[in-house]
Amino acid sequence: MRISAATITLSSKFQLSIPKAVREERRWEAGQKFVIIPKGKGMLVMPAPELDELAGIAKGACKGGYRDREDRT
Repeated sequence: MRISAATITLSSKFQLSIPKAVREERRWEAGQKFVIIPKGKGMLVMPAPELDELAGIAKGACKGGYRDREDRT
């Protein structure tokens, strides 16, 4: 099923309610954490990945040439 665009309203507490059809299609649940990424005049909202989902995503990355706290002056 493909969900069409929906209009939502920002509440006085700066909260947005995600329409039920979107929540069901994406299988989003109450209490789930999300990340918000600013994009131009809008934003991208997506579920925050679990720690185990991040394992191995940097495989083969160069481990040198980065700064850490001791490199700061």
